[in-house]
Amino acid sequence: MRPRSADPGRPGEDWRRLAPRTVLAGAAVLCGVAGGAALPAFLSLTSGSRPLWQAAAWVLAGAALLIGGGTTADWIRLRRTRYRIGPRQVDLHTGLLVVKRRSLARDRIRSVDLTANPLERLLGLVKVRIGTGEHTDGESTLELDLVTRTEGEHLRRTLMAGPADAAGDAAHDGVLATLDPRWIRYAPVSFVAPLLGGAAAGAVMQVSEWFGAQDAVIHWIRDRFEDVSLPWMITDLVLLATAAGMIGALGLWIEMWSHYRLEREPGGTLRVRRGLFTARSVSLEERRLRGVELVEPLGVRLFHAARVDAVATGLAQDDDDKHADLKNLLPPAPRAVADRVAASVLRETAPPTGATLAAHPRAARTRRLRWALWAGLGPAAILAVLGAWLTPVLLYLAGGVTVVLTPLTVLLALDAYRNLGHGVSGAYLVTRSGTVRRSTVALQRAGVIGWTVKQSWFQRRAGVLTLSATTAAGEGAYDVYDAGESQGLAFAAEAVPDLLTPFLEPVPGPETPEAPPTAR
Repeated sequence: MRPRSADPGRPGEDWRRLAPRTVLAGAAVLCGVAGGAALPAFLSLTSGSRPLWQAAAWVLAGAALLIGGGTTADWIRLRRTRYRIGPRQVDLHTGLLVVKRRSLARDRIRSVDLTANPLERLLGLVKVRIGTGEHTDGESTLELDLVTRTEGEHLRRTLMAGPADAAGDAAHDGVLATLDPRWIRYAPVSFVAPLLGGAAAGAVMQVSEWFGAQDAVIHWIRDRFEDVSLPWMITDLVLLATAAGMIGALGLWIEMWSHYRLEREPGGTLRVRRGLFTARSVSLEERRLRGVELVEPLGVRLFHAARVDAVATGLAQDDDDKHADLKNLLPPAPRAVADRVAASVLRETAPPTGATLAAHPRAARTRRLRWALWAGLGPAAILAVLGAWLTPVLLYLAGGVTVVLTPLTVLLALDAYRNLGHGVSGAYLVTRSGTVRRSTVALQRAGVIGWTVKQSWFQRRAGVLTLSATTAAGEGAYDVYDAGESQGLAFAAEAVPDLLTPFLEPVPGPETPEAPPTAR
């Protein structure tokens, strides 16, 4: 039986179709692809013995075949795709030769993501991605490609609506954060900048290889640095790549975070909107939220800034969209702003991420200093052995590595120790660790479903252990590294009393009737 047409503005049992302008969007993309391929194909054909009119005819015929065939395929897909928003589930039927029928239970939907590239925005279209956050090779996501912007917003409000009797909270609803253009100063000091610089250098070499000009590029660079020593040439190239990476990082920040806005909608839905060319809207049910994570990469931390990520159930990274990071709630911003946003997201008066944390024993510092010495002296020792065996040049290189790498690793080890900490702040347990990427996690104590106590042979000798708070949200477990044995167990018992207490027993001390608990 043929499905009935439905009113797209009203949820019900009727089937709906994708927006007819989907065909126009696909045709525009195919025209761009055909135009990009036409010039090289035309030059290739005319370089032989073919006359110009014949080459042009072949190119136009190929372009017409590409555009016509692709547009026809899009029209068939449009006619064969339909979806339905029912009271209990969302259905999607698509396919011509192989018909796919998929359903998602509405009570398992965790996110509704709206995206639109510049062409789709011009045509008033959006792509709707409805997900449960489970890792099932794409079977947990329904994608509507494409619907009108009005229909996309209607679907988002319908699927993310809270309970019918949920009342708004005027004190906490509304806009939680908006973009401050001054935050762009944190883009060049992020990890993205050196990665983009390396990618730019690799792209130049790759493109030159495609056109058979890689040797010419290498000779050009060598000629520019003909009177410069090799170390200075390497330094200059690294600086140029870094500058290119910083410029790329600024452009990427502008594209990702322009028009940023974080708000809480009535009924308990957090919504993040951002994007300059590709507009993006991510909605997260607040009842799925289990905490927040304050992330401070080293460069950003030096400028006293941090970003805020959500720790939520069913909020997984989308494998088929490499630019999607659904958990980002705030871009790198001043630490005071990040703490304020974290408190607002959690509906707390004081930010748990700013709580005073307990320090870890000196044995944790000793362990990190030992790792640092191994990391600094190990490569130098290998180079020294190879130098004694092969060439004295490696001996000088080993000395340079020792002088440069060892102090750096020691400084990072001391910083890593200072960053260790844990504590309890109201309804949240807080743990902090890391140096190159310092992370402070505020996790709901009620969301902890288990503790894992890990203690290696070296940790037993040092009298420390690692606690892992298991939860169904975020990464699944959050660690408290190298806490003292009694200190860590007492913290776990305080944070979630009913979970670990049955497995603890007091150990009498020599002077006091009771001592801190130990695991049975």
